[in-house]
Amino acid sequence: MRTVFLFLLVAFQALDFGSACKEDRKKRDLLIRTKRRWVLSTIELEEEMKVKYPYFISKMYNDKIQGKDFRFEITGEAVTEGYLTINETSGEVFALKSIDREKYDCFHVIFDVYDTDTNQKIDKELAFDVEVKDINDNPPRFIEFPQTFTVSESQAEGYLGVQVVAQDIDEKNTKNSTFNITVIKQTPPEPKIQAKWIDDRTVHLSFTGCFDYEKAKDYKITLEAKDHGTPPLSSTAVISLSVGDTNTHMPEFKKKEFQTEVHEMKLYRDVFRFPVEDKDTPNTDGWRAKFFFISGNEEGIFKVETDPKTNEGIFSIVKEKNYENTTTVELKIGVENIEPFTKCVNGKLIKQDGKLYRPDSINVTITMIDDNDPPMFKPPKADVFEKEESEPGRVLFTPKVYDPDSSSFRFELVEDPANWVSIDEKTGEIRAIKKMDRESPFVDADNVYKVVIAAIDDGKPPAKSFCNVSIHLRDINDHKPQLVNNSLILCGNKNNKVMIPVQDLDAEPYSGPFSFYFDDEEDKKHWELDPAYGQQGGLVSLKPLPYGNYSIPLRMQDQQNNEGHETLEVVVCDCEEKNTCRSKLALSTKLGGPGFGLIIVGILLFLILLLTFLCNSGREPLKELKDEGNQTLIKYNQEGGVSACNAEPVLSSPKTVPDGIKQTSITRRFEMAPEFYHNEEMYRSELNMMRSMNFQHQKESYRTQEGRSMYSSFASNRMSSYRNKSMDRYSSVRSDLRSDYNLTGQVERKMAVIAEADARDKAVDRPFIYNFEGQGSKCGSLDKLSLSNLGDNLQFLDDLGPKFKTLADICQ
Repeated sequence: MRTVFLFLLVAFQALDFGSACKEDRKKRDLLIRTKRRWVLSTIELEEEMKVKYPYFISKMYNDKIQGKDFRFEITGEAVTEGYLTINETSGEVFALKSIDREKYDCFHVIFDVYDTDTNQKIDKELAFDVEVKDINDNPPRFIEFPQTFTVSESQAEGYLGVQVVAQDIDEKNTKNSTFNITVIKQTPPEPKIQAKWIDDRTVHLSFTGCFDYEKAKDYKITLEAKDHGTPPLSSTAVISLSVGDTNTHMPEFKKKEFQTEVHEMKLYRDVFRFPVEDKDTPNTDGWRAKFFFISGNEEGIFKVETDPKTNEGIFSIVKEKNYENTTTVELKIGVENIEPFTKCVNGKLIKQDGKLYRPDSINVTITMIDDNDPPMFKPPKADVFEKEESEPGRVLFTPKVYDPDSSSFRFELVEDPANWVSIDEKTGEIRAIKKMDRESPFVDADNVYKVVIAAIDDGKPPAKSFCNVSIHLRDINDHKPQLVNNSLILCGNKNNKVMIPVQDLDAEPYSGPFSFYFDDEEDKKHWELDPAYGQQGGLVSLKPLPYGNYSIPLRMQDQQNNEGHETLEVVVCDCEEKNTCRSKLALSTKLGGPGFGLIIVGILLFLILLLTFLCNSGREPLKELKDEGNQTLIKYNQEGGVSACNAEPVLSSPKTVPDGIKQTSITRRFEMAPEFYHNEEMYRSELNMMRSMNFQHQKESYRTQEGRSMYSSFASNRMSSYRNKSMDRYSSVRSDLRSDYNLTGQVERKMAVIAEADARDKAVDRPFIYNFEGQGSKCGSLDKLSLSNLGDNLQFLDDLGPKFKTLADICQ
């Protein structure tokens, strides 16, 4: 039995296993060279075995297991993937399921034997590779091929430009993976398409013959890939081939003869249209017509173009030609396509050949009618040389004209933009009628003034031709140098020099360089000309100048000493970055230190004056209203008796009299003429009038004084006189009334008393109307003192006389 196991000892032959098997060959050789104690049957695996699983494939044995409790163990990818297993006690190895070799071509397996008591290895492990045997279970398959492609109808036989790739995944270099690719079917059958090998898995398609678009536009090609295995397996692929139409038909004229009449020396568009017919696919280069002249157009007078929409030929006359007599022109025109012509004949591709296929052609007859030819100038262009500013009347040019059809013609002036010349209608003589200025805008940069004249014959219709006369004007020194800019800016904060550009409309040698001089010798004290000679001068300030405007008369001379005098205005200023005067700053709303100081001082003075006024007002006692004294004036204010003189209340208004000795107070009186109210309504209206005169709004000023006057007038029954006269006096003493601030409160209280008395006594205390009370008082009235003529002049108060001084002393 041992001999049998030794015979079955693993002795692997040198076979080309997969990559994993090759990597373990050295390890397997080492196992063979050492003395082994493992014995097993040969393990052979074939893919896709049709057996009942689990399937016994081998049995393991180790001679060190005698007398011990043991167990076998197998590990490796075949075990983890569920393909192999082992019986732990008997060592039998089983295959659990079929194996796909294209997925696993070999397995690396490891066998171990363990002592079940100690769980230690009894012997070293046994590791080797198990190869999976291949079977022909995979056909070759197409992996790269075009499903559709297009070939030109004019394609020359040979390579079609199509490659096909196939592969077989069975074991390499075996019959199972070796295959052939062939064309097994083709519709239609012509031209013959074949598959030719490039390498072991790639072929390209080729053909013999030619394609004919009219016979077949589409082809179906069936390819087969078949291996050499047992049994052989195969697969197919179908390719669709489309034939592209090319120029296989020559264009043909629908009409063969054309003729017409045209006039000479004229251009014509669309004289003829040549319709053609072409059987190729429209709007392709094999269909589009291309026309050409075979004969008759050696001078290039005629032209044929193709209409891109209709494919017609458009015949035109593009160049004028003068025919002495009516002439017939014979033309021959051909047509072809843009794409070269090809043809498949009897399986052979024939390209365009003039012998076999000639382009179609037509004959065109054109009658050129001789018309009246215009006169011809000889030469058609003329040059005349003249000095500018010459006296008018000179003959500048006389043309020479030739007319083969007529001897009678006239001349006409066509262009004379400046109206400088005239023309003789019979001879064509051009004469100057004005002086010509070379610097005129009608003269071009080459100093040329252009005139156009025409010669017209007497034919029917009249023919006309033109002649261009160029008058070259020679310059004279008729212009003086002048400043380009009469005003310049000198940046005082940057430099002390400014350049003076000058221009002279004359040309060399009547222009620059120029010489510069001062017209005023005084300017040399402040200015200097540097440079004083050149195309432009330089003005230099000799010392710093105040900012402002300066007028500098200058004298400028050209090369011929022709002088020009102009005044240059120079602005000296503080400049910005771009040499422009800095704009004046607007008045600032920002105050400096002195301004803030003045404001603070003014506020302090105002506070001091206000404090002084408040203090004086507080210390002065409130004075009661008093009637004037009874020393020399007797008071009669009763209604029942007749008084010699009505007493008036004194309204004190302190005024300082600058007499150098003393200061006194001046007393002014307001007298109310005696007049009575006629009724209660008149009294109330007068009272309302008094209340409306700013008493409520001007309490601190004239309200106080008016209240006092009203109080005195009410007591003496003189309200009517106050209404007529007191307002005039009020305007003159308005400034005095505003100063009596202490009487405000007292007047307001008295007004309240008057209002209460009016409400209480209006039923019994009404004014009575007296017809006559006798002669009025002889006592002088202060109403006679008119102050209206004095206005605001109060100097008369400086000295009012001894009477008023006495009165002032009494009131004081």
